[in-house]
Amino acid sequence: MRIVSTVSLSLAIVMGLGAPLALADDAARVSVTLKDHKFSPAEPTAPAGKPIIIDVSNLDATPSEFESKTLRVEKVVPGGGKIAVQIRPLGPGRYRFFDDYHEDTTEGFLIVK
Repeated sequence: MRIVSTVSLSLAIVMGLGAPLALADDAARVSVTLKDHKFSPAEPTAPAGKPIIIDVSNLDATPSEFESKTLRVEKVVPGGGKIAVQIRPLGPGRYRFFDDYHEDTTEGFLIVK
């Protein structure tokens, strides 16, 4: 009986650890660059109902802060650096993001279809 419980527990742990990897493999990737305080593309698209990874490359020498209240993200991108932002599956819509350090001039929208 004890051997069966140990085997069952081991299988549950292994299967549980594999789940996040499967989600990352299923995620849609979107790339955005930041240059001269502008996002390019300003309106990237992603599929609805799938996890999304947004790769943000900052081509400026100064840091920026990739932020979105609707996506619940706030992450600094160092000058010349790159980050990956993981987003939960979303329904169709238009989700605003911006550089919090230059919000008046730097914004974009994630278009989810």
